[in-house]
Amino acid sequence: MIVVAKIGTSSLTDDAGQIDDGAIGRFCDEVAQVRAAGHQVVVVTSGAIAAGVPALGFSDRPRDMVTLQAASAVGQGQLMRVYEQHFARHGHLTGQVLLAPFDFFERAQYLHARRTLMRLLELEVVPVVNENDAIADDAIRFGDNDRIAALVAQLVGAELLILLTDTPGLLTADPRFDDNASLIEEIVEFDQALEALAGGAGTDRGSGGMTSKLAAAKIAAWSGVRTVIAGAARRSVLADAIAGAAGVGTVIRPRSSRLGARKLWIAFAVPSRGTIVVDDGARRALTERNTSLLPVGVIGMDGSFDVGDAVEIVSAGGEVFAKGLTRMARTSLRSAAGKRTVDLALGQPDEVVHRDELVLVPS
Repeated sequence: MIVVAKIGTSSLTDDAGQIDDGAIGRFCDEVAQVRAAGHQVVVVTSGAIAAGVPALGFSDRPRDMVTLQAASAVGQGQLMRVYEQHFARHGHLTGQVLLAPFDFFERAQYLHARRTLMRLLELEVVPVVNENDAIADDAIRFGDNDRIAALVAQLVGAELLILLTDTPGLLTADPRFDDNASLIEEIVEFDQALEALAGGAGTDRGSGGMTSKLAAAKIAAWSGVRTVIAGAARRSVLADAIAGAAGVGTVIRPRSSRLGARKLWIAFAVPSRGTIVVDDGARRALTERNTSLLPVGVIGMDGSFDVGDAVEIVSAGGEVFAKGLTRMARTSLRSAAGKRTVDLALGQPDEVVHRDELVLVPS
């Protein structure tokens, strides 16, 4: 079985926010344990910024993006040295792989990344993946390492995604304020009430929190990959997650229908820059006939979006039912909205969103 195991900053740092050598050592022991059982493991790790902040002499985590990127550049090498030392105890080589959204969005990059990761596994090397935080500022702000882990799981054809955190999994309430909070052991479908339980980022040191883990679990579910959100401190957590042990964490079941990598990224990872409102006829064409969105069906818009930006597509009744990459900026679409193709100005695109770059938003 190919397993993707992601561990977050909060699970790799101490109370002072500095890298906890012992925590990484225990995690590497867990990985070695399941590798000895015959499984292949891709590690996705956070922690580069946490490693770089004290090295640069800062007592607190900086808030400006450029300094965070500098901290990541300094900390990445230090973080990898810790991984290398602990995996070496088990006789395992490590290979660093830094990924960015572009690597999943462009097919050529996607295939390059896949070939590299699969070859590392063939060579019995432990790939250690991290978001390329030194240049990917969105990841620092939105905790994309969870989403990266889900996309990596799809990339390598993993059967299981394990997201390790500082809680036992998704709980019914915040245990800091509710002593009766209990573990949600299984999720089959997502709804707003469930996602409301996730809240925001769990600690000042991390950037994701449970919200980004549920977003990652959605991506994995639509890739046909089972996800387990579990506590990093649990003994034999990776082995138990693989075995499907009861109470190991929150298990999110895969869906029977799947989305391709590009549409997964559009649906779940690219932030929307605006909305496009369409009439009932356009909605039926998109949902029933798998067509592209044409200007004639557009009846309204909101936000400031440009060519290539992601936009949500909304029904006349206000329901978001699709998302895609627009081929028109808002200024161009305003003049083209409601017009048939033959009436468009010379040089205007025939399509607002091409069907290959449009995905019906999974409920």
